[in-house]
Amino acid sequence: MRFDLVLANGRILDGCGNPWFWGDVAIQGGRIAEVAPDGTLQGQETLDVGGRFVAPGFIDVHTHSDLSLLVNRRAESAVRQGATTHVIGNCGMSPAPVNEDHLAAIRHFWGRISDQPEVTWEWRTFDQYLQTLQRGGLAINVASLTGHAALRMAVMGLDDRDPTPSELDRMIDFLTEAMEAGAFGLSTGLVYPPGCFAGTDEIIALGQVVSRYHGLYASHIRGERETILEAVAEAIRIGHEAGVPVQISHNAPKFGAPCDATANLRLVEEARAEGQDVTLDNDVHTDLGPPLTGGLTQDI
Repeated sequence: MRFDLVLANGRILDGCGNPWFWGDVAIQGGRIAEVAPDGTLQGQETLDVGGRFVAPGFIDVHTHSDLSLLVNRRAESAVRQGATTHVIGNCGMSPAPVNEDHLAAIRHFWGRISDQPEVTWEWRTFDQYLQTLQRGGLAINVASLTGHAALRMAVMGLDDRDPTPSELDRMIDFLTEAMEAGAFGLSTGLVYPPGCFAGTDEIIALGQVVSRYHGLYASHIRGERETILEAVAEAIRIGHEAGVPVQISHNAPKFGAPCDATANLRLVEEARAEGQDVTLDNDVHTDLGPPLTGGLTQDI
């Protein structure tokens, strides 16, 4: 059979953790049709990749492209780096749900993360946001988390207090609607307002909703400096008590942490040894951090 395109003479990584091997990849109708030893496939067009690595698309598990994808649906900054799936809604910030009374506040927050003035914010529910995202198509796959900050702002704005029982019920309702619409889980940003105002029990209650849908909990934990060990322990506790897998976002002790990078990893390994599903992704550097304005509320 002659395929539409053959990528020949490549070092193939199959994405399963196996060692690379020399081979060809055949494309037919825009899809991978066959992977075979080098020199065995025929194509209408053959591209000799000259020993370069050929791999499945990368999954970028921590992005903030929630709004930029609405402006640049080709997602060229991702595709040109080999990323074909983005996980969005990280650090507690998703663009939905949105309460009309607090729309200005959530737009202010997003202006610091990804300023996209072209975006009209026509949605209010998580389902409406996903429909807006899908309308017109995207060049990459997307998996969206529901941001805890968005849930909290939709119910109680930027109030620095615990939610009342009825307010927590409303957050649970919003999260349930999001999970029904296709959210993959819940994220928190516990160093930013309003996430930093939330207690652990509030997050556990929301995590229990996610558990019913077999989703996951991803967290920008409550501290990466002096309180990093307590913050990692809190994330693990939330996952354990809510019954959800935990993803600790951009793990790395920052300047001022009382330990090196191995101490918090030991906490994760201990939880995993006890059967809990806890994973993390890492910063490349330990001296990164958000701008100081991230800690300021809108009135300041």
